[in-house]
Formats: sequence, C-alpha cells, structure tokens
Amino acid sequence: MTVTELLDRAKAQGVMIATAESCTGGMVATALTDIPGSSAVVDRGFVTYTNDAKQQMLGVRGETLNAYGAVSEQVAQEMADGALRQSRAQLAVSITGIAGPGGSEFKPEGRVCFGLAAAGQPTRTETVEFGALGRERVRQAARDHALKMLYFGLSQSA
Repeated sequence: MTVTELLDRAKAQGVMIATAESCTGGMVATALTDIPGSSAVVDRGFVTYTNDAKQQMLGVRGETLNAYGAVSEQVAQEMADGALRQSRAQLAVSITGIAGPGGSEFKPEGRVCFGLAAAGQPTRTETVEFGALGRERVRQAARDHALKMLYFGLSQSA
C-alpha cells in the first residue's frame, strides 16, 4: 500500500480524512499532504503534543488522562473521536506514544497507542510495542502503522 493508493481509495469513496497526532508531531499529515491533490481528501490534522492541547482541541477528558495517562488506548480513542467531531472528515486516525528516549517500567519507549474512528462505526484502538528503536525510528514506524490503519479503515467501509 502506498500513500497515493490510500488517497485514491479515499477519493473514490468520497471520504475525507483527519489526523490527531501526538508523538509523531504531524508526520502522518505530512505523508498525506506530500502527495499532489491530497486536498481532495485530507481535511485537517491536529498536532496535540500536550495534554492541554488534547483537551482543548480534541475534547479529550481530563478524567481519562488522569485515569489512564496520555499513552493509552482510552486517550487514543478520545483523540480519534475528537478529530472526527472537530472536522468534516469521515475517517480519523490518532497516535499517542513514547517515542523516546526514555519511558518507564509501565510505559516503555516504543509503546504507541492508535485510534481509528469512522463515521457511524465504533472506534477501534490498538497498542503496538515497537521497542526501543530510537526516537526517529519509533516515529516513522508509528506513522507507517497509522497510514496502514487508514487504508484498512477505507477497506472496511468500501
């Protein structure tokens, strides 16, 4: 799957896409918008690096952040749902994780949580343990995984 194929599929289905990114800092939106003509399907991207930004821009609840932490499937779900709510998109992906260096016993470097929200469907979440690959490689792996999730989401709605 290439990004061009993802965009072509979204265009054929009339689906607009939004992104909600934390640890990737906009890398998914960049990958999408690097392709000419992507404005036909990319509505907007949210870079919500801080917890305040997640709450203000996407409506992530403080209670969720306090209970589960920013790197959790619960927060990834609220980020993806918020991106749909705050955009004109029908499909949104979210990413929150520990790119490194660092981490903790409970939230190790390389742990990334994803959400995929599609209009009229339950939001799906998953956690991927990329491992301590180094900051750049974790971020690239998270970007690539999110793009595959978007493609899968388009496959499911076809």
